[in-house]
Amino acid sequence: MDIKQLQNIYNASISNIKWAKHCLERMQERDISINDVKSCLQTGEIIEYYPDDFPHPSCLIYGRTLENKILHIVVGTDNSTLFFITAYFPSTDKFEADLKTRKEQ
Repeated sequence: MDIKQLQNIYNASISNIKWAKHCLERMQERDISINDVKSCLQTGEIIEYYPDDFPHPSCLIYGRTLENKILHIVVGTDNSTLFFITAYFPSTDKFEADLKTRKEQ
């Protein structure tokens, strides 16, 4: 799984995109638009991999919104469909100052 592969799946067809109810609810609560999530995916980089996630491997992407705010999104894929799992604005509570490196527990 790499960022280009995920971008290609997203760009191929709207039918290749699935939004988890949880993701849409959190986006609404956090005032994150679908265009912000798209921007994050298109400008982002994978910072964590979750190869054993069920039902599909997933990853955490660090990117930016349309207004240049740092955004994290979690997406999964079965190599033909992209599943948006959640989106949030990271904080230094759980991440280092670079907002890419998770703090050790």
